[in-house]
Amino acid sequence: MKRPLAGLVLVAALALTACSGPPQAPVDIGGPFSLTDTNGTRVTERVLEGRPSAVFFGFTYCPEVCPTTLGELGAAMQALGPDADRLNVVFISVDPERDTPEQLRLYMSNFDPRFRALTGTPEAVAKVASAYRVYYRKVPIEGGSYTMDHTSTLFLFDKDGAFVEPVSYGESVEALTDSLRRLLARG
Repeated sequence: MKRPLAGLVLVAALALTACSGPPQAPVDIGGPFSLTDTNGTRVTERVLEGRPSAVFFGFTYCPEVCPTTLGELGAAMQALGPDADRLNVVFISVDPERDTPEQLRLYMSNFDPRFRALTGTPEAVAKVASAYRVYYRKVPIEGGSYTMDHTSTLFLFDKDGAFVEPVSYGESVEALTDSLRRLLARG
């Protein structure tokens, strides 16, 4: 009876070794972009340098994920108190067809005034989404309109613009605040 059990242990150990593979390099998220802010000013990836940053991709017609995330991010900023002024928050639209600078300005007026929103041409949005490994696509809905399916992750970057960690949709405000505190502590 001991031989079959030993064989199973050996097979399991080999399977685990084969599945684990070599250590993986950190995921490279981010890169150059050229977009437009709510004032019509061109903005590049340099906006993420000098201060830790939280970057979220979404769209202004989003029924749940985007307003929830931005609202929770605003609550986390309130919880941080004066330290929140050291954080750079950027919302990048994945719906350039509808999200003009004016539409973004109106939408963002519902959230923390420190948040910055960016949009661009369809090509510019596709480029930044690819660099940040963000999925999005237009989904037709009844009546001839559409919605956007998109990545709902909040991306955190250090003051040099290097990716630090993701924050998943649905995290509590307390967990989000803790992630932002850790990010700010990195300097």
